[in-house]
Amino acid sequence: MQALYNFIIKPIGERYNNVNKVGDNELIVNTEIFNHQYINREAKVLYTPKLLKTPIKVGDTVLVHHNVFRRWHNMRGEEKNSRGYLGNNMYSVNGDQVFAYKQNNNWKSLDGYCFVKPIKSLNNLSVDQEEPLIGVMKYTDDTLIMIEEGDLVGFMPNSEFEFIINGERLYRVLTSNISIKYEYQGQEEEYNPSWLQSGGRVNKSS
Repeated sequence: MQALYNFIIKPIGERYNNVNKVGDNELIVNTEIFNHQYINREAKVLYTPKLLKTPIKVGDTVLVHHNVFRRWHNMRGEEKNSRGYLGNNMYSVNGDQVFAYKQNNNWKSLDGYCFVKPIKSLNNLSVDQEEPLIGVMKYTDDTLIMIEEGDLVGFMPNSEFEFIINGERLYRVLTSNISIKYEYQGQEEEYNPSWLQSGGRVNKSS
């Protein structure tokens, strides 16, 4: 089933991450199929593209666009799978719908993308829990010059998109939208929401 330019993948777990752990119980926190925040974005690679050069291998875990596994309603109100659905829980995705991959238990960004972790707000008068447009570089591609993982960076407005990786809430940011490297002042602290620290959204077993 190897495609010429697309990956063939399947979701790891369910297609939606809409269950929270509360003690020993599970709580369904969302039943809306259109809400992108609760769509699973982790997948296992079944086949790599035949004609596309990629570091990704069969069996790797990848992070994909939220629309890959999302279901939707047509004009008649009928629930449908995404365009890439092939059947038997398999999907075909373009290379530009894949943002990162995991090999040997290590995550790596694909060219054009990086992942930034927000830091706690330094403004005691603000209701916001995190500093806007600034964070710690967690995963980067090879195209950024003079910026390494662990650096404090700034990024352009409306360029961040939320992902959960290894229990951390990170922002996927286009590499071209990383705007500046900051010097640490000593009071910066990484921010992870309380709902992730207490269990967070999880996949129900297939």
